[in-house]
Amino acid sequence: MDNQSSALTLFKNQVGIKFQLYNSLFTSLPFHRIEKTGILLSLLLTICEDGYRNRQSPMQIMDDFFARQTTFTTEAEKLDLLFRFVQYVERQVVLFDALEDAAFRQINDMNGVGTLRHLSSEVMQDHKENELAKLLEDFGVRLVLTAHPTQFYPGPVLGIINDLSRAVIENDSSDINMYLQQLGKTPFFQKAKPTPYDEALSLLWYMENIFYPASGRILTYIKTQFPNAVPEEHSLIQMGFWPGGDRDGNPFVTVDTTLKVAEALRGGIIKCYYQDVRRLKRRLTFKGVENVLADLEKKLYDNIFVPGQQANITAKEMLDTLKQVKETIIYQHNGLFLHLVENFINKVEIFGLHFASLDVRQDSSVHASVLEEIAQSTKALPDNYASLKDKEKIEALTQITTVIKGEDLKSDIAKDTIKTAKAIQQIQQYNGEPGCNRYIISQCNSALNAMEVFGLLLLAGWKKDSMKVDIVPLFETIDDLRNAAEVMKELYDHPVYRKHLKKRRDKQTIMLGFSDGTKDGGYLMANWSIFKAKEELTRLSKEYDIEVIFFDGRGGPPARGGGKTHKFYASMGKNISNKEIQLTIQGQTVSSNFGTADAAQFNIEQLIHAGISNSLFSKRNFTLEKKEETLLQKLAESSFKSFSQLKGHPDFLNYLSQISPLKFYSETNIGSRPAKRGGGARMTLKDLRAIPFVGSWSQLKQNVTGYYGVGSALKEFDDKGKWKEVKELYENSLFVKTLIDNCEMSMKKCFFPLTFHLSKHPVHGEIWNMIYSEYELTKKYLFKLTGKNELMADYPVEQLSIQVRERIVLPLVTIQQFAINRIREIEDQRQNAPIKATYEKLVMRCSFGIINAGRNSA
Repeated sequence: MDNQSSALTLFKNQVGIKFQLYNSLFTSLPFHRIEKTGILLSLLLTICEDGYRNRQSPMQIMDDFFARQTTFTTEAEKLDLLFRFVQYVERQVVLFDALEDAAFRQINDMNGVGTLRHLSSEVMQDHKENELAKLLEDFGVRLVLTAHPTQFYPGPVLGIINDLSRAVIENDSSDINMYLQQLGKTPFFQKAKPTPYDEALSLLWYMENIFYPASGRILTYIKTQFPNAVPEEHSLIQMGFWPGGDRDGNPFVTVDTTLKVAEALRGGIIKCYYQDVRRLKRRLTFKGVENVLADLEKKLYDNIFVPGQQANITAKEMLDTLKQVKETIIYQHNGLFLHLVENFINKVEIFGLHFASLDVRQDSSVHASVLEEIAQSTKALPDNYASLKDKEKIEALTQITTVIKGEDLKSDIAKDTIKTAKAIQQIQQYNGEPGCNRYIISQCNSALNAMEVFGLLLLAGWKKDSMKVDIVPLFETIDDLRNAAEVMKELYDHPVYRKHLKKRRDKQTIMLGFSDGTKDGGYLMANWSIFKAKEELTRLSKEYDIEVIFFDGRGGPPARGGGKTHKFYASMGKNISNKEIQLTIQGQTVSSNFGTADAAQFNIEQLIHAGISNSLFSKRNFTLEKKEETLLQKLAESSFKSFSQLKGHPDFLNYLSQISPLKFYSETNIGSRPAKRGGGARMTLKDLRAIPFVGSWSQLKQNVTGYYGVGSALKEFDDKGKWKEVKELYENSLFVKTLIDNCEMSMKKCFFPLTFHLSKHPVHGEIWNMIYSEYELTKKYLFKLTGKNELMADYPVEQLSIQVRERIVLPLVTIQQFAINRIREIEDQRQNAPIKATYEKLVMRCSFGIINAGRNSA
């Protein structure tokens, strides 16, 4: 039996069968009339499946269900039952999540391809130990946790999933039943939006309970296998953090939030160290060690519990103390429990006193308006600053000598911007430089946008010669990606900025956004544009002797840069800088890919393996050959043309707004950030954020941004007699193969029978038919390309997982469409019916289960 067949059998036994078994326990959950709810829900699922086969609409299915299976006559009675269905399905999804998490180690080969143990055997077999040591001098993986609103589970539910998974692993039916009971009483719906600080605390749980132990294990293994290969001064694994620092479009993030989150991160890592020291003390009861550890324990205790002691210890002091303990154990106590000390040292090297580096991010338009206000109200900039040309503005910004205080300014945003630039210094003082040393510029359209941040830092009191902050431009739209190299060339050519880079070790971090790129250009063009931007930026940076590091803003689903992420990094040739792998871990990806220490270790190892093996073993100088690039460029252009026609349809945004739950996103209370940029009431595609855009297509089960235009592009080349070239491109390029794999994943989560009734709609029918035709065309050509006759055939375990999850939430997507249709009817009749608000709440509640079931679907 091959590995995939074995994994599929394990999945069926450990997840599928157990789901059916434990699902029966739901009849004992403390819900109102729970037994009948479960029975009726099963009947609804059957009626949905039969109804969609017969091309019924969600409204016909629900009317049929109420008429045949209930005696309800009032709308209130029917809605009461629908909310109970939502409540029930939400818990079923949690159970399935917990079962998948529990089976992770059995289904995934923790020593197989892509793991560090596999890498270790490859390195030793090819005698590349010295090359590995050289590579590890500055190679690293940075995972940046963001608070993007795609996580619908509140904190307590995430904790239950964790505990439930553990109970499943231990096969403790008593605890399983007890946790399901707890789940029944735990609300899924948050009545108020979380604050940015709430979001930070939620992710801090993952830092303390998942990333802390998993990262320690990884570094300990590498150091054990290859002693002295990983330098102390460069961390192989780095963690980044956005909640509290990311203020792009989030008016609720202030300087006080930023400082408070930095303090929480410091407190979190010290708490982890304190617990480790206490565990060490139970084993290291030896002469010459016990007192040293007791002193360290007291200092850590003081930093946690004694007010005003936050600057009482440094990471270097901790490392020196632990190395002293290590020496004593080696030379006086036969190395007893040495592995515990080394594991602790590795964690301190990774996390310092900052735990995760807090990134600051803001939109370039905010910086521009703040600087104009400063020019008008102070002498720090010329009075006519606003009317100057870009080059003149850059010159003025680099000549700043005046330091201003936030209080000197009028608007709250200007005050906060200056205070934040100043706060970075304060955070570095307490948490060390890695605690906060990057400033990311959203919507970076020009060199001026980058230099505006340089000027703001000067205004806040930073000195040119000691500015310990990396300025990170973020390029997102197709046009911005095309112009990225031109922007960076202007920056590299500027003597002041070049000198700043020299102080920053000649390293330039550039962030590339997948989400907005896909929203702007469609799936194929976005990925192609990012690839070309990386290629050009790598070439340009080499010319200037600058090491460029790419920071990828990836979301969970393929449409936002997710999917088989590690395979993209493994596919890169020498023409793409791959010295460090940096990417955002957003929303549900945190819980789905890093929800347990085993899953986190496995997925981090996959990324490390992709980067290292690509550098050590790959013979590719180029990711794609010249003729392959030309072909992919033309495919992307063709795909972009199709996607632009869809987006340009006059009913496009209206279709999404009326048919999907888009306009309810801001009411879901899952994130602190608004669903769109700007404060206007009118919804525009430009202001709409990528997450609600992609997520709405996902809940509609059409996933447009994950495949639209791919089929049209493939058909065009087939019609031109160039299919052989396309086939060769797919078979020879891991980059293209991964693009297609991810495209299939998006399509696997589509379900067009849900909205088939729109095919003849007088307003929305044309859009629906365009989308459905492209879906069918893409499926046809993907089968022709891959030689398979079903989507995701190469990934049977994930394929089955998606099938089960989609079946669990089929009643929810039906209920959601039923509710959206009722809202439209009420609005069309211009009724002022109080029942409308109840239907709106039902739409939102359905969103929770649908998104959670898809895990990486927003």
